[in-house]
Amino acid sequence: MSNTPNLRVAVIGGGPGGYAAAFLAADLGMKVTMIDPEVNPGGVCLYRGCIPSKALLHVAKLLEEAQQAKNWGVEFGEPKVDLNKLRSWKESVVKKLTGGLGQLSKQRSVQFVSGKAGFVNSTTLKVTKTGGGEENLTFDRIIIATGSRPSVVPSLKLDSARMMDSTSALDLPDIPKSLLVIGGGYIGLELGSVYATLGTKVTCVEMLSGLLPGADRDLVLPLHKRLEKLFTSILLNTTVKSLKEEKNGIRVVFDGADVKEKEQVFDRVLMSVGRRPNSEIPGLDKTQVKVNAKGFLEINGQRQTADPSIYAIGDVAGEPMLAHKAMHEGRTAVEAIAGHKVAFEPNAIPAVVFTDPEIAWAGLTETQAKEQGRAISVAKFPWAASGRAITLDRPEGLTKLLVDPKTERVLGVGIVGPGAGELIAEGVLAIEMCALAADVGMTIHPHPTLSETMMESAEVFYGQATDIYRPKKA
Repeated sequence: MSNTPNLRVAVIGGGPGGYAAAFLAADLGMKVTMIDPEVNPGGVCLYRGCIPSKALLHVAKLLEEAQQAKNWGVEFGEPKVDLNKLRSWKESVVKKLTGGLGQLSKQRSVQFVSGKAGFVNSTTLKVTKTGGGEENLTFDRIIIATGSRPSVVPSLKLDSARMMDSTSALDLPDIPKSLLVIGGGYIGLELGSVYATLGTKVTCVEMLSGLLPGADRDLVLPLHKRLEKLFTSILLNTTVKSLKEEKNGIRVVFDGADVKEKEQVFDRVLMSVGRRPNSEIPGLDKTQVKVNAKGFLEINGQRQTADPSIYAIGDVAGEPMLAHKAMHEGRTAVEAIAGHKVAFEPNAIPAVVFTDPEIAWAGLTETQAKEQGRAISVAKFPWAASGRAITLDRPEGLTKLLVDPKTERVLGVGIVGPGAGELIAEGVLAIEMCALAADVGMTIHPHPTLSETMMESAEVFYGQATDIYRPKKA
């Protein structure tokens, strides 16, 4: 329990980090107020991000599998997409989850205020309510969980209904004939996949030499090959020089050595070049909170800012900008406020790209090891040797372990293939528990499953994999 019962705590922001913090604070006996513009908790993740995008990606996967079924001797008729019904289903998922969080808030006696908050000083907030009116509220501790918003390239800013960011793209305004996705990161590839599967001709442009710049190349390769078939075009080492709205679309001028058509017209353009923290909070300058050059709030291991009364968690507090990282930070901050000896010190924060195939990784990557000059052993198990992957007709996947060659400790895990986002949890646990490759290899996995590929990757490290012959190098 909390060492400070009846402590008054405010949480600014109702996203995954915010509501995780608020709920734990209430469970520990604190008096909690959560402030967010929406009618229920949920934040960007539930209203305009993770949840609606995964609902649409599920539909996209279903359409792709129906098409692939021809290879198995099963044929369906041409799918008919009822856009209004699809949009309503996606919104019903959002409403169900956010409504559930609203009920959990009431059950925990968390005071939820629909509105926006600004600082009067380090312990007082001016709350502007959504329905009208203002109120000053004083607290003992305040947790900032204001999240982030889509970034915009200033030179490409265009006031047009044809321009979309991740939020408007998830609203499914229509199924355009053509779509340009600016940015080859996870948001652009996920949403591009949805629109392409629904029938849009999608072109993706990325200024760097490969998609998903933060991921290892061997994990990206199977996805790239699949997207080459799904998308109309993937333009790498290419930038967008200008955007201009015309009667029939947006004219785009490209700059790249390998671009054949320097000018093209698209029905819609999706800007997906990353996200920026929502750190421009009114009155923040009246506190001791410090903001760094990238716009993130500076915090310590307990998620406390330079102002002793104020904590910050989630996207606004630094990368990686992931919902699950925010949730754990929220719990850390609350436990610190409660007087517990705690710090946010994860060995691995998993990252998942929910494309098809999915890509997931945790801990050390090969790219990072190379940058650090760190010696590692890499053990890879190809899904072409997985019985379960073959039954799914998805042999392109890969599971790999990054192992310390001296201690044999698992330092990192990377997976590409269907369900990689589910499988990566075992890798995270192995890294957090300081497991050896032998521990993973000796753990009996069910057969036939994709989870076996984790075990067999460990066996590859020792040159003893059952389903492939790949002796360990001397």
